[in-house]
Amino acid sequence: MRRRSRPQPRRENKNPHNINDKIAAREVRLVGDNVEVGVYPIRKAKEIAKEQELDLVEISPNANPPVCKIIDYKKFLYEQKKREKALKAKQAKVVIKEIRFGPQTDDHDYEFKKRHAEKFLKDGAKLKAYVFFKGRSIVYKDQGEILLLRLAQELEDLGKVEQMPKLEGKRMTMFIAPKTGKK
Repeated sequence: MRRRSRPQPRRENKNPHNINDKIAAREVRLVGDNVEVGVYPIRKAKEIAKEQELDLVEISPNANPPVCKIIDYKKFLYEQKKREKALKAKQAKVVIKEIRFGPQTDDHDYEFKKRHAEKFLKDGAKLKAYVFFKGRSIVYKDQGEILLLRLAQELEDLGKVEQMPKLEGKRMTMFIAPKTGKK
């Protein structure tokens, strides 16, 4: 019985660009610093890169002829990763904070939770306020809606209602997003 060998997974090229001897074109358009911009045979382009002790990197392989640049490839990759990391750090991460009420929450508890809601909105987090109905308390759904609307009205200067109170099962939920920009 003959054993079949499994097909080996293809190893992907570690570098996202073709560099130096990996460039397959016969002639390339050369760009970059300290270089006369123009179309060169690949051998001449490699010689120019070698003279400057830098790499010949294929920037735009689909162009006709392909565009190559003479640069320090390791430094180029490092700066590219640094730019991507900086862009990722600038992306806003949405934080959602929750506040739970009962349909018959008394004034003291309501004020206490409202202060927390104010702090969350000032910190730039979205607020998810909901009334949870236990057992037969679902008969007080109008009280729950009044409670959430009162909260929305009192937080009007700090946030904007994204979703009005909506009953889903045993929860009535409302979303408030922080207002951006000061007047």
